[in-house]
Amino acid sequence: MDLEPLPGIILAMAEQRALPAVLKTIIDAVARQPDVALARLWLREPEEQCPVCSADKSTGNAGLHLRASAGTSVSVGAGDWSRIDGTFHSISLGNSKLKIAHIALTGESIRIEHLSDDHQWVRLPEWVERERLVSFVGHALVFRGEPMGVLAVSRRAPVDDACFQWVRTMASAAAVAIANARAFEENETLRRRIEEERDYLREEVEASGQFGEILGRSAALQRLLHQVEMVARTDANVLVLGESGTGKELVARAIHQRSARSHKPLVKVNCGSIPRELFESEFFGHVRGSFTGAVRDRVGRFQLADGGTLFLDEVGEIPLELQAKLLRVLQEGEFERVGDDATRRVNVRVVAATNRDLRKEVNDGRFRLDLYYRLGVFPMEVPPLRDRKEDIPELIAHFVRQARIRFHLPETVVPVREMERAQQYDWPGNVRELQNVVERAVIVSDGKKLRLELPDGGEAPRTRAREKAPTNSQAVIPEKQWREMERANIHAALEASNFRISGKGGAAELLGINPGTLASRIKVLGIKKEGGV
Repeated sequence: MDLEPLPGIILAMAEQRALPAVLKTIIDAVARQPDVALARLWLREPEEQCPVCSADKSTGNAGLHLRASAGTSVSVGAGDWSRIDGTFHSISLGNSKLKIAHIALTGESIRIEHLSDDHQWVRLPEWVERERLVSFVGHALVFRGEPMGVLAVSRRAPVDDACFQWVRTMASAAAVAIANARAFEENETLRRRIEEERDYLREEVEASGQFGEILGRSAALQRLLHQVEMVARTDANVLVLGESGTGKELVARAIHQRSARSHKPLVKVNCGSIPRELFESEFFGHVRGSFTGAVRDRVGRFQLADGGTLFLDEVGEIPLELQAKLLRVLQEGEFERVGDDATRRVNVRVVAATNRDLRKEVNDGRFRLDLYYRLGVFPMEVPPLRDRKEDIPELIAHFVRQARIRFHLPETVVPVREMERAQQYDWPGNVRELQNVVERAVIVSDGKKLRLELPDGGEAPRTRAREKAPTNSQAVIPEKQWREMERANIHAALEASNFRISGKGGAAELLGINPGTLASRIKVLGIKKEGGV
């Protein structure tokens, strides 16, 4: 009776994905061959991966574990030969006198044509005689040069050359099938873990509030979130304005998450960190060899964001020569990769952010007017922290909780006085500065009470000025008069700087405030170049 052709068996192994199914396919195929009494397969693996050893720690920490067995006994009451537990389940790799261990360690095959005459490898001659075993053949399971196990066959007929080669080929195919099954299992485990982490993060976002990490209940913030709600339902491009550290990226993320594009990626580009010569490649990608250093094709950010949202942070930093190409892809949805003639189409919603006065950039010739209008279909301004001070206690509590978890520190109490000091301070660095101060305070605290380290004792200049002012009613300045004084002061600074807001000698520098803040106040106060109002 001839041995079964191998192609069909190899195909059956390749169709399996789970390791137990692969092992059963292998061992059943070997066991049904003519004159095979017993077929067994050991794998070299950690104890925790073995289903027997992981359940029964008394088996020891052997390097080889019996994972598949099949055969037919001729003795009455010999037991089930398909069992994989028992005496020979675990084989120590330190005992090279055992033929299975020797095969696994060396990768050499062992062929015993007459078991009754062998005095080197046969350990149970009475069992060999009782089961009428004649020969043995064992091959290492080798994958990419590394022995990963042993396939062993005991026969009731001599091992001829055809049988020896058949088992060798079978062992080689089995090693590949087992390696693939293990890879599939690892990928499946990783996929489940990623899905669990994804679900956990989704729950965390939902638990943290309707708008994720945007915390607060102030009127200024609620107005902003109302704008997010309105624009998220559309595909309009959004221009997010605001000072550094106010959370413009969080606003962009909230717009994306509440849009119909939320199932597609949100891709971020920090325009201020890209070298000028790499802007086009970063946005549109390049083909291999298009310039020095382009050793492979690269997908640009627009292509990555296809169907989703592209967040252009610090959009005012985009070089003027690239703005025309950016305008084209925003208007027509078309672009070419660097070094490529093929035109590609994308469907991308752009959310841009800046702390610059883009209108001034346009007037100074550093930003295209048509691109400004294309990006700013729906402009929205993120309020600075000094305009939403009632949100500071909630933000501090959130950052304290985050810092304790991140740095593995014990719980700490934020005294009421510290909360009041934080609300008196103007926070020129906004939420980012607040987070930095809180994290530093958590690290240096003694684990009991938190002490915020604020400049000048933590009191805002305007607050200190009020405390030093006379207390009689004649010293109180009405709001309307205060606004007129502020308007006159800002206009004087603008005239002194020739109406230049930012840069050295600009009005913002003269007043000692952020250019974005100054631009916002100019807009609110209605200050114009002619006449000052």
